[in-house]
Amino acid sequence: MIGPIFLVDESATLNLACQFSGCLKKFRLPESGLTVDLNGDLGAGKTSFVRGLLHSLGFSGSVKSPTYSLLEEYRLSADLIIQHFDLYRFSTPEEWIDAGFDDLAPHAIRLIEWADKGGDYPPPPDIDLNLYVENTGRMACFSAHTATGEDFLSLWQT
Repeated sequence: MIGPIFLVDESATLNLACQFSGCLKKFRLPESGLTVDLNGDLGAGKTSFVRGLLHSLGFSGSVKSPTYSLLEEYRLSADLIIQHFDLYRFSTPEEWIDAGFDDLAPHAIRLIEWADKGGDYPPPPDIDLNLYVENTGRMACFSAHTATGEDFLSLWQT
């Protein structure tokens, strides 16, 4: 586990995402990719984290929450695909299947907001990022759920 980490403002969240991306650049992704569940209330900083991650990986465009589109995909190179999901508007978990999400690139990095609304359909998380409001800032805590997640967090801590 990494954290809890106090994030005084949005720039601290963007900096945390930059640190995460630095590890991502060194990490050898398995064929199954990497799934990170982003947990936290509305306004906790989930999309800000994704924005910081994408910009630190070289994406220069606008990064918006996929609240209405459900998925924004960023092909940063032939080998690096970031899929940003937002399941907040799901009425039922079966919408994951209806949206065709099971047919997406398996080797991508999947960042999933509100993953619990997808039931058992989304891939299980390798890592959870929990963000929550604490006084005037936010707290962030990363935890691993798979060997891939443990390897990633171990690399980050070195």
